[in-house]
Amino acid sequence: MNYSLSPLGDQAIVITVSDEINEQAQVNVRILSLLLEEQQPEWMVEYIPAFTTVTVFYRPDLLSRKGMIPYEQAKENVEELLTLIKTEEVSAVRTVEIPVCYGGDFGPDLEFVADHNGITPEEVIDIHQSGNYSVYMIGFAPGFPFIGGMSEKIAAPRRDSPRLEIPERTVGIAGKQTGVYPIETPGGWQLIGRTPKRLFTPEEEVPSLLRAGDKIIFKQISETEYDNWEEPRHDEDH
Repeated sequence: MNYSLSPLGDQAIVITVSDEINEQAQVNVRILSLLLEEQQPEWMVEYIPAFTTVTVFYRPDLLSRKGMIPYEQAKENVEELLTLIKTEEVSAVRTVEIPVCYGGDFGPDLEFVADHNGITPEEVIDIHQSGNYSVYMIGFAPGFPFIGGMSEKIAAPRRDSPRLEIPERTVGIAGKQTGVYPIETPGGWQLIGRTPKRLFTPEEEVPSLLRAGDKIIFKQISETEYDNWEEPRHDEDH
């Protein structure tokens, strides 16, 4: 695995695995995350995976031997850890189906996305369902998945003025990415639909339904199916 190391302030080191956001970069980020999770070095406070990087926060007071400055010691320790990488130990990829009710009150920007790309709303829906999707990272809000693999045929810019409130479970598009707002939050993505499936369940031990590396399938459902999915209980969401 090719990588580079750089400091972030005086208590963190950034491991960069690629200059581009792509599936291989995401796989390498998963490999590093698994390694850090397994090793749990005593000097590490936490690690944060992103699109092409893993940032490792450390305790400077535990990295002062040999008269070295903490970052140099952290760099040496990280390089030693990276010799333990075993690419074959990456966890199996999961496939998660996300039902979506497109358009209407659930997707007020569906028409905009269609007009922006010179196609019909129905074509936007068909194309959105046919993408080869992977979750690149979780961030921005609890459980929010940044999902790559969407066709450029339905790419759309963020709104000039973000909305102050976006309902939870709303599906959006920003640039060449799609995603789902797990909680009610402000946001500037173009909204094309909503899922009855809960992506963030704080009552669970693992509160995020999705994780980096997951494959995603979007499946259109009707408003009636949406209502029926929600009405009894959310057991299917867990």
